[in-house]
Amino acid sequence: MTSPQQDPATPAEQSAAEQPAAEASAAQPEAQTAEAPAPSADAPAAPSAEVPAAPEGDAQSADAPAADAPAAEQPAPSDAPTAPPASSEEAERIRSAYAFEGGRIHLGAMLDGEEPDPSVPVNLSVQMLNRHGLIAGATGTGKTRTLQIIAEQAAHAGAAVFVADMKGDLSGIAVPGAASEKLTARAAARGQEWVSRAAPTEFYTLGGQGEGVPIRTTVSDFGPVLMSKVLELNATQESSLGLIFHYADSHGLALLDLKDLRALIQFLTSDEGKSELKGIGGISSATAGVILRSLTAFESSGADVFFGEPAFDVQQLLRTKDGAGYISCLELPGVASRPALFSTFMMWMLAELYQDLPEVGDQPVPKLVFFFDEAHLLFKDASKAFLDQVVQTVRLIRSKGVGIFFITQTPKDIPSDVLAQLGNRVQHALRAFTPDDAKALKATAKTFPTSEHDLEEVIPALGTGEAIVTVMSEDGAPTPVAITAVRAPESSMEPAGEQVLKDTAAASPLMAEYGTPVDNESAYEILQKRAADEAAAAEAEEEKAAAPAGEKQSPAEKKPAGRKTAAKKDEGLMDNPAVKSFLRSAGTVLGREISRSLFGIRKRR
Repeated sequence: MTSPQQDPATPAEQSAAEQPAAEASAAQPEAQTAEAPAPSADAPAAPSAEVPAAPEGDAQSADAPAADAPAAEQPAPSDAPTAPPASSEEAERIRSAYAFEGGRIHLGAMLDGEEPDPSVPVNLSVQMLNRHGLIAGATGTGKTRTLQIIAEQAAHAGAAVFVADMKGDLSGIAVPGAASEKLTARAAARGQEWVSRAAPTEFYTLGGQGEGVPIRTTVSDFGPVLMSKVLELNATQESSLGLIFHYADSHGLALLDLKDLRALIQFLTSDEGKSELKGIGGISSATAGVILRSLTAFESSGADVFFGEPAFDVQQLLRTKDGAGYISCLELPGVASRPALFSTFMMWMLAELYQDLPEVGDQPVPKLVFFFDEAHLLFKDASKAFLDQVVQTVRLIRSKGVGIFFITQTPKDIPSDVLAQLGNRVQHALRAFTPDDAKALKATAKTFPTSEHDLEEVIPALGTGEAIVTVMSEDGAPTPVAITAVRAPESSMEPAGEQVLKDTAAASPLMAEYGTPVDNESAYEILQKRAADEAAAAEAEEEKAAAPAGEKQSPAEKKPAGRKTAAKKDEGLMDNPAVKSFLRSAGTVLGREISRSLFGIRKRR
């Protein structure tokens, strides 16, 4: 009887001794750190952040209360988060390299063979988001979900976020995700304690095409470089368009919408307006014709609604609420047929941000994280001048507290000068079905730090939701390549319903300011008024000249005299009294001459 009574005690002792191992294998929140195990009930209270800082010491102190445990149970401390899995050296190296001290964005867990290891988290430093990044991979490999998990965690960390929803499948970022057994199991396997939540979200549209707050800008604000890009002009035509903008700028004349630009081009190429540009090179009728035809096609596609007033203030993208950054989601399904347009508009927003924001240097949390989807469209057929200014923007905007993530299929889609600025890389699978695909795969593998893995073999073998990762560490060095199972988003992976978009837009305080377009007096109206005033002035001069010699002059002789007088008075658009009156009022607001910044956008101050 004695022996049977002692037998239950032995399993109890074994269970107590094995408790640390069981705790160490449990999934930890965010997979950023793991709690040091202890056999006592107080073990969960151990600070999780201590493990990466001093793993060995923490493990020993945690096991101190278990001194009465058998000496043979010493493998239990080795099961703490510091202990490597099967490939111990690699696991320890990855865990150490990605255990940042500051705020972290959890990307997922290291893949150990075919399965993720939740004790080896792969993180991205919040502080280093302004070192920019690249999310790449073939269609259907998980790029959008990777964007979603970075965006939502950056917002919860306090950074404002801008994303472009090209296909309409990212709008669910505004809706808390729905729990399921499959999702919970996936999260646990990646060391993630999944929570259903969503950051505050604002929906935008270009020119009001869709559900959201309309984003518009004026032609003057957009500038000649970006306008040439959306009109698909060549270098000569771009130069001529630059002269037209220069003429409007030097006279303080604001171009608010496309009809203003058309009216000014028509005037400057007319017989009475040609002399206005002659001193600075002039513009040929053939070139003006090409620009006008491109402008007409651009308008016919519905793009005219993107230009006008009220012009959007990009500072609205930096809003926060209760410590969380707003996610500004630009809905673009309505302009999917004109991808160059939306990519150029996003570049305009970046240039505006660069111009308006003060220098802040490196911050614990950046002001804005800007996700540039379908980035290859921005660089397609771009002029050298355009590319040079993209490079300059990417290089310098990080000191303004802005991080940019480009999303595309392969790193080859990004010019090398831009690619060199992207410190954080997440590469999903690429498929090598053609010789060109094989070249792209080889080039992609070479953009990563040296790894013990053959990345040319690893990248095409990645499954959906898997990626190779390297990020910028807090000391400015790239981390070793980690083959990663990406975590699950906490917001919905399904598109938000149309009613959600409508309700969010209707409740937005920005709708009162930007919801209704305004057609203020501008170049088009001034030129029309000029024609009417000119006709009236010519008629008055004709009558005045005819009055003293009414008996000597026949009606046939009066008409040429009137034309001669009108021609003498009409020395150009800017000599017309109505135009001068407009310019005096415009000059009060704009200054006598408009100055321009990157991409030729107008400086507001």
